[in-house]
Amino acid sequence: MINQYSKICQECSCLITRRYSTSFSLGIRVFDRKYRGPIYAIYGFVRFADEIVDTFHNYPKAELLRRFRADTHRAIEERISLNPVLHAFQETVHRYGIEQELIDAFLDSMEMDLHFHTYHDHLYKQYIYGSAEVVGLMCLRVFCNGDDAEYERLKAPACSLGSAFQKINFLRDMGSDFAERGRVYFPGVDSTQFTEADKLAIEADIKQDFDDAYPGIIQLPKGVRLGVYLAYVYYTKLFQKIKRAPAQRVVTERIRVPDSRKIALLLSSAVKHQFNML
Repeated sequence: MINQYSKICQECSCLITRRYSTSFSLGIRVFDRKYRGPIYAIYGFVRFADEIVDTFHNYPKAELLRRFRADTHRAIEERISLNPVLHAFQETVHRYGIEQELIDAFLDSMEMDLHFHTYHDHLYKQYIYGSAEVVGLMCLRVFCNGDDAEYERLKAPACSLGSAFQKINFLRDMGSDFAERGRVYFPGVDSTQFTEADKLAIEADIKQDFDDAYPGIIQLPKGVRLGVYLAYVYYTKLFQKIKRAPAQRVVTERIRVPDSRKIALLLSSAVKHQFNML
């Protein structure tokens, strides 16, 4: 019966991913089947932790996050949880050797959102590492499936890709992060006086992350390369739209890529992958 329970828990994480993120769902769906469940499990875990700090405004966020952290540790230690998201996640942690340091770094970043509203350079780098880069490393553990040499070789590009994705999210959500949560992630930036110079500096930083990430993407195992490349293509398309927008539009409007365009990106990416044109 535990196998049936585990399968149901994996299905819960799959549902969470599909309801919360069409872009990541598209990428995961083109993975080889053996990779999908573990990546859904990772996404479900990070999504629920993020929800605590971002949307549970009328509830004791700090206490809920403390409990979530304790429940996560207990699930990993006992290898079972009645929380389906944590049960699926702990199975993935054990199967692929995901380090506790990565998990705690992620939860530490979620806790930072409860205490900080502006980020100086050191805090910013710490937050980017914990909220995004370690998620990429968790996924890389799955992709490498026990091959430590491959993991070490692809570790830096995976961090760069996670960093680029997160910084684009910060730009896309700059207006709502400040208006709804009082947060400004970019060091030295005032959301009420966001300038073209501010925007250009951030964009240059993101471009460097993308440049550092791409060589790692094309070296990923074939069963996941297309899915990760698709996420890369989607975010570069979103990045291009943000670059074309004036600074004031960025802080007043959430720029996005329509779902119809995401499907077109999937098809074009699949063709490139099929003919080794990545």
